[in-house]
Amino acid sequence: MRQRLEFIVVFALVRGLGALPRSWARGLGAGLGAIAYVFTGRLRRTGARNLQIAYPARDAAWRRGIVRKLYRNLGLQLAEFCLMPGYTRESTQSFICYAGLEHYLAAREEGRGVLVVTGHLGLWELSSFYHSLMGYPMSMVIRRLDNPLVDRLVNGIRCLHGNTVLHKDDFARGLLGAMRRGETVGILMDTNMTPPQGVFVDFFGTPACTASGLARVAMRTQAAVLPGFLTWREEEKKYVLEFGERLNLVCTGNDDRDIVTNTQICTAAIEQWIRRLPEQWLWVHRRWKTRPAGEPSLYS
Repeated sequence: MRQRLEFIVVFALVRGLGALPRSWARGLGAGLGAIAYVFTGRLRRTGARNLQIAYPARDAAWRRGIVRKLYRNLGLQLAEFCLMPGYTRESTQSFICYAGLEHYLAAREEGRGVLVVTGHLGLWELSSFYHSLMGYPMSMVIRRLDNPLVDRLVNGIRCLHGNTVLHKDDFARGLLGAMRRGETVGILMDTNMTPPQGVFVDFFGTPACTASGLARVAMRTQAAVLPGFLTWREEEKKYVLEFGERLNLVCTGNDDRDIVTNTQICTAAIEQWIRRLPEQWLWVHRRWKTRPAGEPSLYS
């Protein structure tokens, strides 16, 4: 019964916001984000603590401002997700564009598959959807939602234009198969992990346990690896889906060391993007929850 009620609420929200003009839906989404900011004190405190770890020289007022802008961005993402089923190539041209698409196309032409390093920055749900809408379907590594009814609804929207999902609890075989077929897979690499699935690398100057699966697959398949994010660019008044240059991973023959080094390379690329647009990253996640042996928690 609880799952059905949750599904009804989510379904009504998706249909309701999706039926509104885009400006209205985004306005309502931003309002919901502002309301969530008020009523989620624990998440706000997590965001403030993460910003203190990442930007120790910044004051509390700056940190509060970044978290407030993040909540607005999350509200906008909710609106955009609900609107996605109605988007077409033509209708999106007024508010989304590419940058660095040539990097992606060159990587794809190599034929050994493409691994897109990405994270919870900007409108991550819209990024893969827009890419598929423009004729470049891809797979996404995601975690199953706890409610299977909502999970099917959400994945149905994500996959409207040829995308597929690879679930984290059984993605290794699907990921290797996708690379053998020369396909593209996007992997969110900016969430806390635990060993042995994660290794510790530097993230904003602090060791962070980070998923090493991408590095392992890239080393095994020689797939191309490049960063990709869809973020709001105030100077252009548009969302920009930008692909960076291919990352140069190492292969010295020492697999254990290379996995850590290559995971660090990918993480450094994510950090570089976040530093450009800190108000668009998901600071309310406990990114440094897992600590190296013997180190105390960073979240009291």
